[in-house]
Amino acid sequence: MADHPVLFLPGPTEVDDELRQIMAMPLLGHREPRFVAVVQDVCRRLRDLYLTRQATAFETCAATALMEAGIRNLVPRGGRSLHLVCGAFSERWQKIAQLCGRDAEALTVPPGQAHPPALLRARLQQGPPVQAVVVTHNETATGVLEPLRELAATVHAHAPDALLLVDVVTSVGGAELRFDDWGLDFAFAGTQKCLALPPGLCTYAVSRRALARAATIEERGFLLDLPRAVADTDAGKTLATPCVPLVYALQRQLERVAAEGLPQRWARHLALRDATLAWAAARGMRPFVGDEAARSPTVSCIDARGGDVEALARRADAAGYRIDEGYGELKGRAFRIGHMGDHPLARLRALLAAL
Repeated sequence: MADHPVLFLPGPTEVDDELRQIMAMPLLGHREPRFVAVVQDVCRRLRDLYLTRQATAFETCAATALMEAGIRNLVPRGGRSLHLVCGAFSERWQKIAQLCGRDAEALTVPPGQAHPPALLRARLQQGPPVQAVVVTHNETATGVLEPLRELAATVHAHAPDALLLVDVVTSVGGAELRFDDWGLDFAFAGTQKCLALPPGLCTYAVSRRALARAATIEERGFLLDLPRAVADTDAGKTLATPCVPLVYALQRQLERVAAEGLPQRWARHLALRDATLAWAAARGMRPFVGDEAARSPTVSCIDARGGDVEALARRADAAGYRIDEGYGELKGRAFRIGHMGDHPLARLRALLAAL
């Protein structure tokens, strides 16, 4: 048994020993030339992760900070953002936009459902113009994967001037995501999800046209002023002091992701999901998400159907594992297994056997 509970949470996720060892390194000044080179290398490798030839960078902050940065940098005051709300985290981004003084409209579907592209098309055709369409690719609270490629195509066809802002917190590195091919403008993810590192850094990609718009918007803030932050970080000179050991661990993890291969990594996450759902079905339980195509490859939210979720979590703890007892309104009604990051199928099977 491990010397700690093995995390099958929807974040933070389990961190391999190799990466933990890197973060025990002696501290290094963030202006030293060798660290400047590491920062530049991480930015280059992030382009491979997001599958983009445009700008990528990172910041020492929570992913929620990038929700706010996306709004402040890319939606002008008086402008309208259209938020595809399907759960707690997509709702959070809409609330952040409202708190930033924007006209943040919600296009809502019930929890556990994804947005049909036809619903988005009808809104874009019939409603007032929007400056940004805001999507949570993988709604962590319910295990819904939005049809991002199709939603992006709908935006490009019916609101070509609108920027596409996407939360990929629990999808990048675990589910298919193609920033350039799908025409995304801004996407971000913390390190503690599919990248299987501790929390502390947030990675992001931003398009050229998004940076051009940001340059025209006033009051973008200081630390998360995207045009300045991207240029400085790409040059290896972060604006503020970053979490140096975690940047080194991120560099190594991006090397490991490249060695595994993104298609292979996506396939492994699908296999983890399928094993989890087969286990649940064999015990008379069902996923909270009814549509098979909308079931997340990185986190499964299982309807307990009146079962004792707390007792199940205690059973996991006793065997040396940690699962989630449900988020928000679903707490106690559903439980979540985060099968993301570096988990092999054999480790997941051991958890399921213990449960």
